[in-house]
Amino acid sequence: MESTSSAVTMCATVLRVCPCELCVCDHENCQQVLVHTDNACCFRVGQQVCIKFSGAMTRSCPPQITADCVRPVNCCC
Repeated sequence: MESTSSAVTMCATVLRVCPCELCVCDHENCQQVLVHTDNACCFRVGQQVCIKFSGAMTRSCPPQITADCVRPVNCCC
């Protein structure tokens, strides 16, 4: 993950798509992360995405974040 301003950007691959969340694999550490986002239905399994979020992550298994923005990897990385 890289820090930009006060936000953090995670580049990941989508593993599962649900109505308001994505399960992704973080490229930096191969960890699964549950991403809460209203536009989850815009993505598909296998797609690479960049996720901007506050940096806050739960200690649950898998960890969870709330995305400020999710875009296809070719748009922001």
